[in-house]
Amino acid sequence: MKSINISEKLALFSSHWDPHVVSDYNDNDVMVVKFKGEYPFHKHDTTDDFFYVLEGEMIMDIEGRPSQVVRAGELFVVPKGIVHRPRAEEEVKVLLIEPKGEPNSGDSDREPAPKPRI
Repeated sequence: MKSINISEKLALFSSHWDPHVVSDYNDNDVMVVKFKGEYPFHKHDTTDDFFYVLEGEMIMDIEGRPSQVVRAGELFVVPKGIVHRPRAEEEVKVLLIEPKGEPNSGDSDREPAPKPRI
């Protein structure tokens, strides 16, 4: 057991759409990620998708619904089976929680990120 400095972990990489595992929580990976631009629309059939914005501003596009802006200090959970797309005009830093082994790409054609541990 030890504390984890999220800012220090985020300073270790500069890539976008490349989640890095910083801790474990039950059978979940706790990850940090930076992104800019847009990710493809996708869904996760068996799990909700958890986003907590640490810095910046994220836009969550939900199929058939208005887009929602998620700002630093806010979290957004996409229920399983809902088609969605995160995006950001400027770089955003986000904390993610996902079950171990869940591909970040969901059902899209995008290759899943490897999720290295830092």
